[in-house]
Amino acid sequence: MSLRSILEFDARLSSQLRVAEKPGFLRNLAAFFAHSGDSWFWAVALISLWFFSNSAWKQWEVVEFFGMLGLAGVVLAIKFLVRRERPEGEWGGIYRNTDPHSFPSGHAARSFLIAVIASVLAPPWLAVVLWIWAPLVALARTAMGVHYVSDVVAGAILGIIIGLIGLQVYQPMIDWLTGLIGFPLW
Repeated sequence: MSLRSILEFDARLSSQLRVAEKPGFLRNLAAFFAHSGDSWFWAVALISLWFFSNSAWKQWEVVEFFGMLGLAGVVLAIKFLVRRERPEGEWGGIYRNTDPHSFPSGHAARSFLIAVIASVLAPPWLAVVLWIWAPLVALARTAMGVHYVSDVVAGAILGIIIGLIGLQVYQPMIDWLTGLIGFPLW
């Protein structure tokens, strides 16, 4: 099987999952989940929550925030190396205009990173909710036509790997940040 045939299969499968041009409940649901993984939303939410939460939640929020920052750098580097164009379509103009590259999906990577970190640092109920939410975000990105299936699969794998690495290094990093700013983060 050649790379070309794999990419053609990926494009056909992605097209079959697409609901972006089909008005109705399924499209609206997919649009909601596709946007729910937006980086600006998570950054604003985590920063805002940090001011009102206790130390256990603050730890989760800080690790999620810095994990997302590191992941964004990795995703952007890969996108600019691969330079795969997004699928044709009208929905998601903001994504198409600000980031024309589709591989890997940053939304899929971010949602799975969030779920991985929540598995260790958040209450179990939240981890379960986020593990249900993460694949829905990934699927929705394909359903809305801004990614191919392989983009979201690669993003999910990348998010899991970076999340697991991040969990190994977060405590030394938190200690370093605390020393740098001169007060504990939580």
